[in-house]
Amino acid sequence: MYPTTASSFAWLPIPAADAGLAPDLGDRIDAAHRNGELAGLHGLVIARRGRLALERYYPGVDETWGRPLGTVAFGPDTLHDLRSVTKSLVGLLYGTALADGKVPPPDAVLVDQFPEYPDLAADPARRRLTVAHVLSMTLGLEWNEDLPYTSAANSEIAMELAPDRYRFVLERPIAGAPGLRWGYNGGATALLGRLIALGVATPLPDYARAALFAPLGITAFDWIKGQDGTPSAASGLRLAPRDLARVGQLIVQRGRWDGRPVVPLSWIEASFRPVVTIDEPVRYGLHWYLGELPVRAGSGSRREPWVGAFGNGGQRLYVVPGLELVVAITAGNYNQRDQRQMPLKLWRDLVMPSLSV
Repeated sequence: MYPTTASSFAWLPIPAADAGLAPDLGDRIDAAHRNGELAGLHGLVIARRGRLALERYYPGVDETWGRPLGTVAFGPDTLHDLRSVTKSLVGLLYGTALADGKVPPPDAVLVDQFPEYPDLAADPARRRLTVAHVLSMTLGLEWNEDLPYTSAANSEIAMELAPDRYRFVLERPIAGAPGLRWGYNGGATALLGRLIALGVATPLPDYARAALFAPLGITAFDWIKGQDGTPSAASGLRLAPRDLARVGQLIVQRGRWDGRPVVPLSWIEASFRPVVTIDEPVRYGLHWYLGELPVRAGSGSRREPWVGAFGNGGQRLYVVPGLELVVAITAGNYNQRDQRQMPLKLWRDLVMPSLSV
């Protein structure tokens, strides 16, 4: 556990109807959970215009990085694995370190940042890789995380088991030209975490506490370490849902908190600028997913951009900056083939249709 200090911000409640949500949304979510349509849902926080509009917690079986926790009675302060939502927060940390001149810029040659591997730095093909390709997950290296995270054949698990995780990532066979195709890659975030930790000369969790969590008033978190003692930049962070929502609120507030900048606005804007298409209509920026959804507007509708962070098991952070809307979801459907369906139903079929602007 990493304790920190509190800011002046506190989630103040507001009736769902006053937040522009259907007044019966909570009842419909409860009914969907009872009916099994939201199986595995552990926590939900919806904030609108900086106020806490709806909150739900359901008991359920949980684990932390494969270690069983049994049935947990979740509540506002219960830490939960974020899995790959961690990646997007590491992206924000890179932006804060970049503003302080502590990390190489996006156009820097990647292998030059790892001088301990001169053989890789001498490879002309690998010299085409930049930090920007890490941030947009367009490295063009062979990497497969489609297999369950219980399998050593999964590339992230193989990285965790490797004697040197950074060499393991950097020496993957080249599958295509960098910058052209998106390929989900936890190794990219491991490299990013390493650049941050080296640049700021402190472990990644300590930097996260100082640069992001303490300013937001996030008073407790945990960061799981791999077997080599390295905090997992790709999937190791544990937060309470309300605190995950604080990160979303930071985005709504364009990187500012308590009147001062935490993440530079220029980095917020760069992160949410589409770099590559994943599958229409979802695109990817700099460690964040991007998309649009229709919302009711008077007698008609309009499409509103959203940004998101996704994690194994159904962990989600959705932010609709133009509507000042934040939706944080935690769940326990780890490694299930249909794990995407529950948070998608909650977000797309229940929350968003209930919203009026």
